[in-house]
Amino acid sequence: MRPGKLMSIMPEETASAKAARLKKIIAGLQRTYPEAHCELNFANPLELLVATILSAQCTDQRVNLVTATLFQKYRSAADYANADLAALEKDIKSTGFFRHKAKHIQACCRAIEEKHQGKVPRTMAALTQLDGVGRKTANVVLGNAFGLNEGIVVDTHVARLAQRLGLTQQSDAEKIERELIPLVPRAQWTLFSHWLIWHGRRRCGARKPDCAGCEIAKWCPSAGRV
Repeated sequence: MRPGKLMSIMPEETASAKAARLKKIIAGLQRTYPEAHCELNFANPLELLVATILSAQCTDQRVNLVTATLFQKYRSAADYANADLAALEKDIKSTGFFRHKAKHIQACCRAIEEKHQGKVPRTMAALTQLDGVGRKTANVVLGNAFGLNEGIVVDTHVARLAQRLGLTQQSDAEKIERELIPLVPRAQWTLFSHWLIWHGRRRCGARKPDCAGCEIAKWCPSAGRV
């Protein structure tokens, strides 16, 4: 049964009850994944920005394989901005959609060079003005490269688990984020995404969630139903 359909037949939950339940979910995830972190390899904000752009429709493992050599070749925004586009495409080809990604990375880095003195900007407004950078990518960079909790990363794992956990019935990423923000303590916004992503990868898969082994099943309205 799809999460959205499941929630439509569940009893209505008060805001206070949802908040109390989410507090237990967060505690359970924190106990289960105390080491949760961004699984993209990076050494600075630019590397994380490029890796996040490459991660669209691609696994973190594949991106990390590509960036292991990519980051040796391109060390600054200027390097990407001045690169031969065909060569850049070849360097990132195995991540998929490489032509679009190469164009986004190059245009993004040109703007960083021209408007931000070669440094990745530290605000949501400035980041989302860069080519190929939406709110999700900006949240990844702000939270993990700069330690700034400006929003909650909503990728496919976070969206799926937020629905299954009965935290939202929305399917649009930005609408899901807007519903999660008042529920999750701001200090935990970045970690909350990591906890859900790790749980989605290790326990709550899209096709075969391991409800029997799930550490937070007792607080999940979808447990045993998906």
